[in-house]
Amino acid sequence: MSAERTWADARLLWDHHLMHHTPGPCSVAIGLGSHDLGVADTAVELHRRGMAPLLVFTGATSPTTRERMPRGEAVHHRERALGLGVPDSAVLVEPRARNTGENIRFSRELLEEAGVDVSPVLLVSKPYEERRANATARKLWPGVEFVSASSPMTFEEYVASIRDERLVIDMLVGALQRLMIYPAQGFMVADPVPGEVTAAYERLCRAGFTSRLVTDGHGAVGQ
Repeated sequence: MSAERTWADARLLWDHHLMHHTPGPCSVAIGLGSHDLGVADTAVELHRRGMAPLLVFTGATSPTTRERMPRGEAVHHRERALGLGVPDSAVLVEPRARNTGENIRFSRELLEEAGVDVSPVLLVSKPYEERRANATARKLWPGVEFVSASSPMTFEEYVASIRDERLVIDMLVGALQRLMIYPAQGFMVADPVPGEVTAAYERLCRAGFTSRLVTDGHGAVGQ
């Protein structure tokens, strides 16, 4: 597949993963843990703009963050926010979650225990995780309105920031696969994928962008 076709397909996936929400005033912003401190930066910017008086950072460690964030993703994101001027009283930490479902469940429990009146909620994630996080939250926390946000970056800007084109496309492909297979497993609500996006995903899979795909436990890739 040509480089032009690869990038065109990757842009289709990138655009689909974005929810294209316009943030408005919410009760709380939940920053989903990851390697990307841009999540904390975006949450802080939304806080400064009056979009969320309270920030929650959620996440333990993973194989990809253990060395970079030894104290846990949520703790490092909190430290970033405090360093950017957010008062300690405006930040809560949920340090146990190891996947998106736990990010939502444990954050919900934390806010309920704190007596926070929740609605609506800003979900702050990596750009290509917006739709997946939103669909997961709607499954696990019904009755709450969720507004998605991430660093305002184009696909090209994100590739430049990561400095690894193949890794970024692999992550886009993996996130799209989860949107297609996780609803049947009860992890998120169904969120239909347009045919042109599915076709782009299939071309990228055939081109070998498969390192982030989920397998069925026997080595076969679910598509």
